[in-house]
Amino acid sequence: MGKTPVRMKAVVYALSPFQQKVMPGLWKDLTGKIHHKVSENWISATLLLTPLVGTYSYVQYYKEKEKQEHRY
Repeated sequence: MGKTPVRMKAVVYALSPFQQKVMPGLWKDLTGKIHHKVSENWISATLLLTPLVGTYSYVQYYKEKEKQEHRY
């Protein structure tokens, strides 16, 4: 069996250095996208944010309490 040459076409994609809109769809209506994701997954968002907010609040309360104890 002989080998037959096969012609292949190469396709090269490149960005122009003059192209200004590299990722226009990423920033378009960003607040709407975030609202949509949170409203779709509000249970997951609540389970993620509640421990973070609770821990932050506790740390702030503890730091303020320490400041008040050293004041007197």
